[in-house]
Amino acid sequence: MRKYSWIVMLLSIAASAQTPMDDFFYSSGKIYVVIAVLVIIFLGLAFYLFRLDRKITKLEKKNEA
Repeated sequence: MRKYSWIVMLLSIAASAQTPMDDFFYSSGKIYVVIAVLVIIFLGLAFYLFRLDRKITKLEKKNEA
């Protein structure tokens, strides 16, 4: 349980950290653009890792034979 305590700590800090820039993004509606960019980056990384894993698995199987 102790090893997951840092995750809870980071989430609590992130939830309480409200800056004027956050207010600006929320009030102007640009927060959706920021979230969209983050989602696109995350999906790109996930797709890249998935492809890399498939290629490595293919090479491992080829090397075993």
